[in-house]
Amino acid sequence: MSNYIVSARKYRPATFDTVVGQSALTTTLKNSITSGRLAHAYLFCGPRGVGKTTCARIFAKTINCLNPTPSGDACEQCESCRAFNEQRSYNIHELDAASNNSVEDIRQLIEQVNIPPQVGRYKVFIVDEVHMLSTAAFNAFLKTLEEPPAHAIFILATTEKHKLLPTILSRCQIYDFNRMTVQDIVGHLENVARQEGITYEPAALNVIAQKADGGMRDALSIFDQVASFCQGHITYQQTIADLNVLDYDYYFRLVDHFLAHQIPDILLTFDQILSKGFEGSHFVGGLNNHLRNLLISQDSQTVRLLETSDEVRQRYAEQAKRCQPRFLYAAIRKCTDCDLNYRQSQNKRLLVELTLIEIAQLASGADDALPSGLGPTQQILTTPEASRQLQPVFTTSAAQRPATTAAATAAPTTPAATPATKPAAKAEPVATQLRPQAPAAPTTTAATQSFSIHLSATTPAVEVAKTAATDTAAPTSAEPVAPPTSVAPPPLELTPDNLIVLWRTLAQGPYAADANLATRMEQSLPALQPDGTTIVVVADNPMVQQLFQQHVPDLQQHLRTRFQQPDLRLDIHLRQQAERPQILTPQQLFRQLCEQNEALQHLNDTFLLNVEN
Repeated sequence: MSNYIVSARKYRPATFDTVVGQSALTTTLKNSITSGRLAHAYLFCGPRGVGKTTCARIFAKTINCLNPTPSGDACEQCESCRAFNEQRSYNIHELDAASNNSVEDIRQLIEQVNIPPQVGRYKVFIVDEVHMLSTAAFNAFLKTLEEPPAHAIFILATTEKHKLLPTILSRCQIYDFNRMTVQDIVGHLENVARQEGITYEPAALNVIAQKADGGMRDALSIFDQVASFCQGHITYQQTIADLNVLDYDYYFRLVDHFLAHQIPDILLTFDQILSKGFEGSHFVGGLNNHLRNLLISQDSQTVRLLETSDEVRQRYAEQAKRCQPRFLYAAIRKCTDCDLNYRQSQNKRLLVELTLIEIAQLASGADDALPSGLGPTQQILTTPEASRQLQPVFTTSAAQRPATTAAATAAPTTPAATPATKPAAKAEPVATQLRPQAPAAPTTTAATQSFSIHLSATTPAVEVAKTAATDTAAPTSAEPVAPPTSVAPPPLELTPDNLIVLWRTLAQGPYAADANLATRMEQSLPALQPDGTTIVVVADNPMVQQLFQQHVPDLQQHLRTRFQQPDLRLDIHLRQQAERPQILTPQQLFRQLCEQNEALQHLNDTFLLNVEN
């Protein structure tokens, strides 16, 4: 049985032209060799497995070649090239700084620097993982790195450039290696598969490339693993089974269930995913990425950002046509919030399931209930007239509804009042959503009313109770009916509960545009004093107190108007800091206890405890 060599070593590039995904850097190195402009120190930095050490070895072999080609490559025939290929060259030294990071190791390297090369022009010292050197080793290396002999060239390689001292960086030419793209990795894997006589499915190689996360060495290692599992024919299903990758077909099915509002199927699909051993956070991240791919598939200019096979790209394009952009915006935000809250959640499965149900509700809701992501869906008015339209209602039946409301609703509108209501019809404030809306044709009475629960994306977090619509008869005449005028809401009874509800309604309605004030109003709830005419809000600090003081006249007017109490007064108080307890020493504490209990002092004196000392 012949010795097996892994693909990462067997297909390691031997020339600059065979290096994958680093064309700009390899061209720069070749030009510097052909022009003879060689620096004394280079720094190759970048992610793992992108070709840093490989390029350093190719560069070291090429500059020592005795008969280089006109294109700047090594001839592979001279003594220097044969010695390098046979791993017996004395002109190229590699030091692993991860295990040789002491001052003594650097001193031995400096001693070798002073010895001129036997064959070739340069002695090249490749220091891999240079960031692992100790501070003392760095300091011992500085002088030699700055002024080495003419025949010495240093090539430093690292994955963490930020850990190097600025004095090291300033002495080197820095080359930043890029992460490999999925297309570059797939192309190289196809070449390796053809040379190895292995058949494959393009989707399978794409999964391997995505799993490698931009590293060619990782991709070749995964390729060998999958090739051993598949025994000469790499298929997509065998690849995801071997690598334990969640099939993208699950995400396509879930989005179809979202659009069809099939919540039971959504929960069953998620249960299948969990039964296969996948973590909920991994699933949420994959679903978020799938929604992102659907979003960019809706534009021909951004579809090129998809790093997947042509077959899967076609599936994304077909499904993206059935998704509204604003649904995708809202769903991505839901998944992002779930991903952020996943670690802190005590019931992680329930958190994910609720997120999936909310996304399904977004897809099944009305068009005007879904945020577009481009701006507010409704205009928020902050004028006193619009603020007076706030109408928290606490009745649930026609029998409990005030008589003034029904009378005002049934009252005919006058022509003079019609122009005043036209601006409100164009952009209804958020606060008016709290008022009951009259149905077009009421078919139920107060005794036979029924209720239903609907999830709306624009419903505030703290929602006041809603009542059934006013029982009004539908117009029978064919003549056009003038739009109704704005009816003043009925007065509310000034109670602590009604006060808190109205306060939160103001924070989410007229004052929602001022995020700072709205947040402070949610945190600092008002309290009704025993005199019945004073409302007190306690501020946590002087800055919050000053913020409330600036809006006291407007807030006070809202409260007076809604509760129909012109003498109502709003006061802002500053929270008093509690006195800090005095910190006593053990001796002071003992004396204080003795003052409270004389027997304790007698015990100390009798047995000579000397506790006070």
